[in-house]
Amino acid sequence: MTAPLEASGLGKRYRRTWALENCSVRLPAGRVAALVGPNGAGKTTLLHLAVGLAQPTTGEIRVLGETNRQSPDLLARVGFVAQDTPLYKSFTTNDLVRMGKALNPTFDVAMAEARWRELGIPPDKKSGELSGGQRAQVALALALAKRPEILLLDEPLASLDPLARRGFLQTLMTAVAETGMTVLLSSHLLADLERVCDYLVVLAAGHVQLAGTADDLVAGHRVVRGSRRTADELPREWSVVDEQTTERESLLLVRTPAPIHDPSFDVSTPSLEELVLAYLAHPGAGALPGPEPMEAVR
Repeated sequence: MTAPLEASGLGKRYRRTWALENCSVRLPAGRVAALVGPNGAGKTTLLHLAVGLAQPTTGEIRVLGETNRQSPDLLARVGFVAQDTPLYKSFTTNDLVRMGKALNPTFDVAMAEARWRELGIPPDKKSGELSGGQRAQVALALALAKRPEILLLDEPLASLDPLARRGFLQTLMTAVAETGMTVLLSSHLLADLERVCDYLVVLAAGHVQLAGTADDLVAGHRVVRGSRRTADELPREWSVVDEQTTERESLLLVRTPAPIHDPSFDVSTPSLEELVLAYLAHPGAGALPGPEPMEAVR
């Protein structure tokens, strides 16, 4: 089965700086995937490469099986909401619908207009007069009205208040349930992502650090507390991602394929937020190949 998005050895360099380097990742169909990383990690670069706004320096990226990401046929099947949800400020919502219909053969006018009514946005109101939350909802509605097979969202929640974020995510999840489309959502807001995303891709320093199902990734890690021990005293199958030690105690986040039965350790399951922050703090630490069907290779 063709993956909605698949990159192999992907890299993008701007002059002497690599924004993304040796990135290999495969996103399975029908999933809502979180793309997480600090500023400058390469998230926007990856999304821009996916939609043809940038061209790779090295490697390859395929979207819906196609390498020509500027093909009109492919672009009609891809939805994209850029960072800061840019809209033509002088255009009314009606103008935006007419533009969407003119540019996209599958554009669902009735769907977009129904969303305006649900949001209480007057059809003759200019986008420059809308609130940040309304602009984000309008941009999302326009992208969804294309009926895309894959939807890419670049930090759409960053400037929204909690109520606006909830409304945005509710709209998104309703559309996913109705259509089964694949979503890749870039964001820093881990608590929101944990509620809606079932896949995770962690980027740091231009590299994929971790990728896989949220449940499998959490299940493959343990928080371990016990008396202080050196690395040589730890089980060989443990891959230590994060370590905090005092003179008497060690607190470890470890990746291990097997359960931990040692009674001298207090063992617990990490939260998704703890897991992500540990990998962001220590890029590459404990990195192992991600599980199928999404895998990341350094």
